[in-house]
Amino acid sequence: MDPMDAIKVTFFQECDEQLGELEAGLMALEEGTGDRETVNAVFRAVHSVKGGAGAFGFEDLVKFSHTFETVLDLMRSDKLAIEPDVLHVMLRASDVLADLVHAARDGGTVDQDRCAALMEELEHLALGDSAAPAPAPVAAVTSAPASPDAEPEPDEWGFVPLRISIDDVPLLDEPAAPASDEEIWKVTFTPRPALYAKGSDATILLRELAILGECDVAVDDSLVPSLDAMDVNASYLSWTCFLNSDKDEAAIREIFEFVEGDCDLIVERIVVSTPAPITAPMPVIEPIAPPPVAIVAPAPTAKPTAAPPRAAPAASKAAPAAAASGDGEGKAAANATIRVDLERVDRLIDLVGELVINQAMLAQRVAETGVVRSSNVAMGLDELEQLTRELQDSVMAIRAQPVKSVFQRMPRLVREIATATNKQVRLVMDGEGTEVDKTVIERLSDPITHMLRNAVDHGLETTQERIDAGKAAEGTIRLAALHRSGRIVIEVSDDGRGINRERVKAKAIEKGLIAADLNMTDEEIDNIIFLPGFSTASAISDISGRGVGMDVVKRSIQALGGRISINSNPGKGSTFTLSLPLTLAVLDGMVVSAAEQTLIAPLTTIIETLQPKPGEVRRLGPNRTVIAVRDAFVPLVDVGVALGFRKESAQPDSGVVLLVESEGGGRAALLVDDIQGQRQVVIKSLEANYQRVEGVAAATILGDGRVALILDVDGLIAQRVSETRAETQLAKAG
Repeated sequence: MDPMDAIKVTFFQECDEQLGELEAGLMALEEGTGDRETVNAVFRAVHSVKGGAGAFGFEDLVKFSHTFETVLDLMRSDKLAIEPDVLHVMLRASDVLADLVHAARDGGTVDQDRCAALMEELEHLALGDSAAPAPAPVAAVTSAPASPDAEPEPDEWGFVPLRISIDDVPLLDEPAAPASDEEIWKVTFTPRPALYAKGSDATILLRELAILGECDVAVDDSLVPSLDAMDVNASYLSWTCFLNSDKDEAAIREIFEFVEGDCDLIVERIVVSTPAPITAPMPVIEPIAPPPVAIVAPAPTAKPTAAPPRAAPAASKAAPAAAASGDGEGKAAANATIRVDLERVDRLIDLVGELVINQAMLAQRVAETGVVRSSNVAMGLDELEQLTRELQDSVMAIRAQPVKSVFQRMPRLVREIATATNKQVRLVMDGEGTEVDKTVIERLSDPITHMLRNAVDHGLETTQERIDAGKAAEGTIRLAALHRSGRIVIEVSDDGRGINRERVKAKAIEKGLIAADLNMTDEEIDNIIFLPGFSTASAISDISGRGVGMDVVKRSIQALGGRISINSNPGKGSTFTLSLPLTLAVLDGMVVSAAEQTLIAPLTTIIETLQPKPGEVRRLGPNRTVIAVRDAFVPLVDVGVALGFRKESAQPDSGVVLLVESEGGGRAALLVDDIQGQRQVVIKSLEANYQRVEGVAAATILGDGRVALILDVDGLIAQRVSETRAETQLAKAG
């Protein structure tokens, strides 16, 4: 791959992260939960997108993000009020910014009229009545004197240079004296030409620095040549900043992290022992560079702290010692991270999976030789097994990510649907830090989106209906994630009207999805909404009514090896529960045999194992059997018969029963011939390599090289319920 293409891929990956932070920050501000740091984070996100876009020549993206950034700069400097109307424009602007990023990445196009309209709205915010006077003065960016009344012409980037008198630039000519032995940061910042060529702005970086504390800035113009010798693409200026802040070095360097390869940056801790005056620097006229270079004025403070002498070798040498003798400030740098291509991680996981299989094979062969467990070979194998499992857990943790990346998109979605349906809705999210395998996360977005749309459109009543029912006018939807029994559970609940079962059944009969005389339980009626083509909407709209939605959710969840259940209470609301495996790579299971076939039962579904006793197993009809477990009867499923390995059921008292629990809370007993042990296995997709098999979730390779099927416990239970229902209907018909 071309090195520039590789850098471009990284840029777009970072853009996705920045766009996520941008939307999350704007939503937090709209909800009133944001603060000044939220505004700063939003600004940095747009600024980072702009900087990278300039490097690759995405001019449309640079222009839009520059205008967007200007408005955000006014907001973070308290020159533009954070009001609902302003934030509404910002949210729409973030959508356009995302479209421009995707168009730049995929080579597509965007709606130019929409983009221009948003640009105009942003400019109106920056120049309208709500905007305060312009930010701190900046030096003129002109190559020749201009009339004070003349408007500056836009440059090749479309930006209008700011121009003021050099007399407006505050200079450090009469500093106050600092306190004795005071430690401050000295930051020397020298941009290279590439920094400006990529669309970055030294002014904004220095303003970011001033936010960290009291900051005095001095410009070094010693390299500025005469006007006729200037190179418009060169960089002649550098800045020395003296920052009085309790932040560490990592926080300072973070401001310059996006341009660290395009500037010379020195950050050092110095000790000020005695005050000394600073000679004011000479005024300068900056060269033209795209985008314009500007000199930033120091952030206003009550009493500016004096800058120490420029020539202070003793103080500079003392900086390391002062840092070393401190309480560790400055050592707590941000966690170091690296960006690795996902294919490499997948390859590593596959190799570790093969290592687990080979370790199991080795243990199997050693056991077949009759080696005693107390021997050195057996003990070494035990240690190898422990190390292999630890290695596998560590590798799987690399792919684990919090569900926050999915959850943070949902407030905006709920807000837009609530506006479209004219309903008052509040979204409560919980468990955003719950971690799950990246493969699962990537495929969670669509199911959660469909469920939230369904909750707002169908689940919640209108405002007037809620008031008439004695409820709060504002409906509440809760989106939660948690770990339960080795799985991740996603819950979407609402306090709405619940499922109208009579209407659901009537609609299903009308559409020919079920028979009119079919007797159904409440749970079975609720599950009708998962049938393809089912919808209770009276009219097709942008939100619902086409019969596409919840069936997509069910198929998506089943494809991930998960399941979905409903708990609805008419008049009080509904809860949809998704249960998914934490990872699609490994599984703790119990190795069992049925009809001379070796199978794996997921350990998380097993409550206990039983040895049936005479009298505990009873017949229920011609083909159904139940088993008594602590004064309760539980359906008994012969696994060998259910999977077609044998036609006749085995004698229950000659086998072993696994008492299992489905996600919906129902219990069943699986009859197998024998239990061989417990083992962690590597999951291999049966559907991807063969086809979907009812009652089977996946496959694995055992230590002896044989392929074993992994049972789909919920599927077996559902199959039993379906067969029982069919037999009942046939009996009634006869």
